[in-house]
Amino acid sequence: MSYTVDFKAVSTVGLESSPVATALAGLRANEARYFHNKYGHAFTVEAASASNPTFERVTRILKEERDIQIASRPLEVTSFTVEKIRWDYVFYESGLSINVLYTIDDPKKRAVGFKLSEGMEVPAELAERFKFARQKSKLAGTIRGSFFVIKNEY
Repeated sequence: MSYTVDFKAVSTVGLESSPVATALAGLRANEARYFHNKYGHAFTVEAASASNPTFERVTRILKEERDIQIASRPLEVTSFTVEKIRWDYVFYESGLSINVLYTIDDPKKRAVGFKLSEGMEVPAELAERFKFARQKSKLAGTIRGSFFVIKNEY
């Protein structure tokens, strides 16, 4: 079942099992607001499963590009294309959000982004590899983020 994220009335629907559910819901709403304002796109998520093609693609990119395996359980995913950019998102129970920006016709603009919900620790699998910058969000409080550039074709 899919859920269109409402960034005006933030809800923890689908994220209830996370110890930082409220902050993760704010992070998800922050992403929904960005896509609504920039592209007029409704940010819709669905429950994650190991057989979900979006989850499989994100997992493959992390493994092949940086040998990263996320320990936390995936809760929700979404994948969509706007203005020749494919966006994949996975929201994890720990409060981690991973997005893949993958331009269709420009291999120089492809990256994986990590965002940490307020109140969560940096996951062990990322702590030694990335530095996280902070940004403030009305919906999500303080978001910590980092990224890396994708080098291969997916």
